[in-house]
Amino acid sequence: MPKTVTKFVCQSCGHESPRWVGKCPECNDWNSFQEEVQVHQKPSASAGRPATILPAHSGRPVPITQVAGQSEARFASGISELDRVLGGGIVPGALILVGGDPGIGKSTLMTQVAQRVNAHSSDAEQKTVLYISGEESATQIRLRSERLGAATDTFLVANETDVNIILHHIETCRPSLVVVDSIQTTYDSSLESAPGTVSQIRNCASAIARYAKSGGPPVFLIGHVTKEGSLAGPRVLEHMVDTVLYFEGDRNHSYRILRAVKNRFGSTDEIGIFEMKEAGLAEVENPSAVLLSERRADASGSAVTATMEGTRPLLIEIQALVARSFLTNPRRTATGVELNRVNMLLAVLEKRIGLRLGEQDVYVNVAGGVRLSEPATDLAVTMAIASNYRDQAIDPNCILLGEVGLGGEVRSVTQVEKRIREAARMGFTKAIIANHNAPRMSGIGVELIKVNNVLDAMQAVLLPANEK
Repeated sequence: MPKTVTKFVCQSCGHESPRWVGKCPECNDWNSFQEEVQVHQKPSASAGRPATILPAHSGRPVPITQVAGQSEARFASGISELDRVLGGGIVPGALILVGGDPGIGKSTLMTQVAQRVNAHSSDAEQKTVLYISGEESATQIRLRSERLGAATDTFLVANETDVNIILHHIETCRPSLVVVDSIQTTYDSSLESAPGTVSQIRNCASAIARYAKSGGPPVFLIGHVTKEGSLAGPRVLEHMVDTVLYFEGDRNHSYRILRAVKNRFGSTDEIGIFEMKEAGLAEVENPSAVLLSERRADASGSAVTATMEGTRPLLIEIQALVARSFLTNPRRTATGVELNRVNMLLAVLEKRIGLRLGEQDVYVNVAGGVRLSEPATDLAVTMAIASNYRDQAIDPNCILLGEVGLGGEVRSVTQVEKRIREAARMGFTKAIIANHNAPRMSGIGVELIKVNNVLDAMQAVLLPANEK
């Protein structure tokens, strides 16, 4: 008779325990253990020691130089911003995980991908898309597809959550692309646990991955996220897939950012920018103009810098507000930039320049919802804080590029020429850069103002009060 074993599994990291515990000893999450039942087939008493079973076709190890090189035969999704993030297009057999907050636009994006793939396929080879939904009815999907213009005969829809039936549908229909919405709703009927548990997500994703890797179509898996913003389910899910995409943005704002945090077929530095409209997600062709469209040129505490997102420079506005604090520990708030980095820059301004910021509340915000991770934007953050503290506006025709060291020195940044050319295209006429970057620059058409430290930058960029 089969033997039933009960265990408790952490839904955050997959750690197993024979009994329920309140705090996971592996990831330290509270109340994350759920009961799961596993069935083991009891071996017969007459069975001896199992023999070692070798694979039917075990190939010999060969030198890496003798392995046949093969480039991925990608095909375009029809959405250039998505293709940019994927590394140039969709790779056959790839398993792509798309995560994001509820209502951010994941299903809308996948529906538009289905429409564009069909539209860009040739008459000789018409591509079909199979959309498997465990959350929406077929009627709901049709209403969305009609709104987005994706209602065609090559767009196939099925309501199913059993992974074995899903694989049967894929085998029968032979689609060019598969979308599973979502991986948390799928289940394997051979397991006793409920859908969404660690074992179910792991088994279902593994079964779909094996099919895709054995010559099947590329598969997009839509995943839920936790309240902390990470993908729900075990971390092993992110290791099993080829690409992990995060769809970011605020549902109350129209702009969305698609970012890759893992990509076996390309870089993870690129981002895609979309705008949510009534007819779906529209690609933003000139993101720098969009991010700077609402900037007030005469306001203190506003600085413009250029950040590199992969191969594309983006001009962004950094805002700072410095206000007198009535608390023992003044507030320090940062949105879009690391708070520890802001605290370090505040210490530099207080120690090296003499600004009395220890008695002030400081708020720093990156306009447009962009997240900054490179130190090339340090100078802009520093100047925005100094500008608002002194109530002096920054020259509106100037961008700031530089890393700030603990000694108050301004250090050079990479790809400075690309950044300044983007600024020149947007109408900026001056650039504050580190002295070390200056010898590499020529023929750009922007006035270069070379600085050695933060004090030099303040004297060069802050306008007198009567020139604001």
